[in-house]
Amino acid sequence: MRCTRYALGVSATAVGAAALALAGSGVAMAGTPPNVTGQTYSNAQSAITSAGFTPVVVSTVGDKLAWPNCIVIHTQQFTQQPAPNSNGSAVTQLQVSLNCNGGVASATQPGPSAASPEGQAAIAAAAAAAASSSSGSS
Repeated sequence: MRCTRYALGVSATAVGAAALALAGSGVAMAGTPPNVTGQTYSNAQSAITSAGFTPVVVSTVGDKLAWPNCIVIHTQQFTQQPAPNSNGSAVTQLQVSLNCNGGVASATQPGPSAASPEGQAAIAAAAAAAASSSSGSS
């Protein structure tokens, strides 16, 4: 009986020590990723970094806009593990897909449908730009 208690005590101590070692290993855990879908990549990048994630572009559609002006259309959280046998730590990424078509689709230009939320935003932005340029020329 005494031998069994000793063995259980040693096992519990080993499990506790392992848990403490993992807890203090310095692996940074980011919280909930921000919802940046529909934002420009430049705005999304700031929000992602502020939330403790590393932004990574994994795919783009179109080539009409520079990355900072592209619209984020999808995000996926991913934890990049360090290389084996290294002293590095895991990096929590927020992978993004970008729409770089710009504007609304037409017979000659690719882009989001005028009926989609992205298309509605593009139409509103174009109308606002036209209004501000016409009011500035008066």
